[in-house]
Amino acid sequence: MDPRIELDPNGMAMFLASLSFAAGKHRDQRRKDPQASPYINHPIDVASILYFEGGIRDCSILAAAILHDTMEDTDTNYDELVEHFGQTVADIVADVTDDTSLPKKERKRQQVAHAPFIRIEAKLVKLADKISNLRDVHNTPPNTWSNKRQAEYFNWAKDVIHGLRGTNARLELAFDTICERYFARENGDGSGQ
Repeated sequence: MDPRIELDPNGMAMFLASLSFAAGKHRDQRRKDPQASPYINHPIDVASILYFEGGIRDCSILAAAILHDTMEDTDTNYDELVEHFGQTVADIVADVTDDTSLPKKERKRQQVAHAPFIRIEAKLVKLADKISNLRDVHNTPPNTWSNKRQAEYFNWAKDVIHGLRGTNARLELAFDTICERYFARENGDGSGQ
């Protein structure tokens, strides 16, 4: 079977439902890139990274990737995810969700502190999320982000990923590659493209 379409047929319905659910929840949100891309592109990218680059075929993990920002960035709550997608998916999403009642600096600190202790499925989603975000910052950074802010984001992401090491060698290599490209470009050696 073609690995590009190989998915558990029993999980395909849940995966498609997660796409529909997340698209509805994020429908009015835009990315911070110069084109103000539709936000749903990001969760789709995270699931694609897991599937195509990480070799992940578990539909619960892929659905959680699609839903990973719904609790943090929309009116979605844990019970709603359990009702629609089951406790496994809801638990993965909860593990990667920041406590938005905390100041941003503390949320970032907690991501670093908690990374080693989240379930393996959430580590996979977190890895793919950071890869997607770093590629976006490298290729189409937000207009308001200075070079210093971009470098700070990359360095912080490296701290988060340090706590996820040993989860998936292919995803870790993809993460390391985008970091190397970014810092090579920033250091002016010409190999950052």
